Amino acid sequence: MKKTMIAACLLLASQLFGQSPVSIIPAPVKLTTQEGNFILTPSTVIVNTTGEEKTIRFFNDYLQKFYGFKLKEAKKASRNFIELTTPTFIKAPDNAERYTMNVTPDKISITGDSHQGTFYGMQTLLQLLPVEDDKSLNIPAVDIEDYPRFGYRGMMLDVGRHFFSVDFVKQYIDFLALHKINTFHWHLTEDQGWRIEIKKYPKLTQVGSCRNGTITGHHPGNGNDNEKHCGYYTQAQVKEIVKYATDRFVTVIPEIELPGHSSAAIAAYPQLSCFPDSATPIHKGVTWSGSKSGKQVQQSWGVYEDVYCPSEYTFKFLQDVLDEVIALFPSKYIHIGGDECPKDYWKKSAFCQQLIKDNNLKDEHGLQSYFIQRIEKYINSKGRQIIGWDEILEGGLAPNATVMSWRGEKGGIEAASQNHDVIMTPGEWMYIDHAQKKNEDSLTIGGFLSLAKVYSYNPIPAALSAAAAKHVRGAQANLWTEYISNPAKVEYMIFPRMEAVSEVLWSPQEARDLEGFKTRLGEQFKRYDLWKVTYYPNLNEPLNK
Repeated sequence: MKKTMIAACLLLASQLFGQSPVSIIPAPVKLTTQEGNFILTPSTVIVNTTGEEKTIRFFNDYLQKFYGFKLKEAKKASRNFIELTTPTFIKAPDNAERYTMNVTPDKISITGDSHQGTFYGMQTLLQLLPVEDDKSLNIPAVDIEDYPRFGYRGMMLDVGRHFFSVDFVKQYIDFLALHKINTFHWHLTEDQGWRIEIKKYPKLTQVGSCRNGTITGHHPGNGNDNEKHCGYYTQAQVKEIVKYATDRFVTVIPEIELPGHSSAAIAAYPQLSCFPDSATPIHKGVTWSGSKSGKQVQQSWGVYEDVYCPSEYTFKFLQDVLDEVIALFPSKYIHIGGDECPKDYWKKSAFCQQLIKDNNLKDEHGLQSYFIQRIEKYINSKGRQIIGWDEILEGGLAPNATVMSWRGEKGGIEAASQNHDVIMTPGEWMYIDHAQKKNEDSLTIGGFLSLAKVYSYNPIPAALSAAAAKHVRGAQANLWTEYISNPAKVEYMIFPRMEAVSEVLWSPQEARDLEGFKTRLGEQFKRYDLWKVTYYPNLNEPLNK
């Protein structure tokens, strides 16, 4: 009785201070601690009667990798077992990602409203495991009811600036799954590299996937490494990655940039440019490696004026590309970029100026809208929808487009107010390529984005009405890789800010508490050590000013 009273007092104190004796990120909607522990050992079995093979495989792979054993499956058990259940519903559940968990000294029960919900319950169970490598693992007794605040919870990885291996892309997807993040935005094409095999246009990878060098230092750089940087994913590898993600309930959204950020494609097929015979523009101060004649894959960062020409050749090319992309990715959305498209070449082009007149367009911004709407109509005809960066609002928004708001929240507010779906990804809170301390400790693109700042974000802008707010489907953190060339740097930039992203998108807004979150991160840092990942260790950088 005395122990019960002490436990109750400790629980009450932890609730009053916004903390829990159990460290779970993202914080569950409802968590109640009970007395006792479940002891997980190699003799524990998993009871699976509702087709939870994907979840069991993920759990067993994790146990094997970090604790050195796997659990066997059984049809039934009376004690020392984990039971996974997904009920059969007559109609679809209101929230397919919901789960409940009950841990007692005899068993662990996880019930999802779908297989995805059960999978997320298993991710919570992984966080209840002690981080010590031990054959006997004590799991605290708890009751949990949990479901996400937002249906779209995303992370982006840019492989255009720097290419990352298939194995690391899979590891990145595992990181998302472990944090209940359900969308992987894969930025596949850029000025500095085309990263996806398109069989109808082999030069995209033969030419466009390689650059002859890369600047060193901050753009425009202090030199050039004079090393070829190449890499692309075959269609077989893309299918492999998409299946890997699907098995972890992660949707992969591909991004094929247009009409800007297209230097690599133009280097492969110069006729995509309005001026196919002119050399690739090189920014002032950039040290170039190799030939400067003709069309080249860019070796420095920034924005370039040689963009896709809105010709019938270009539209046929893009439709062919999108046909192959759509066949590889089952996602509802195809991301078409639409950002940072300079209009210089379009202004100089007699063809573009005539096109503006023939279609009664106001100006070059109207021409961009014409471009985006043609692409959207084609993608819609294939049963898919487009997402684009908020520049697609300029000149008039395509009818069925979803807007990804990156230049602050203004674009998202405007789009939601026009009854368009929105993904919030404002640079001020969600660009995790920015430095994690004011005096950057390694080369980054610049800017400062603290853990606390990420954690402070509310994806629903105060300016939106209740009706418009329903169009905010969620949010996403972006990792651009101009200054990130290896997996360890990726890990360093995402951890621990990914923890904040996951809690912003999953946990109830009213339940968030920075100090309690930091306390829970202490246990997560131990888990990073178990995973052997690189991470930024300072929890106490101030909010950005």
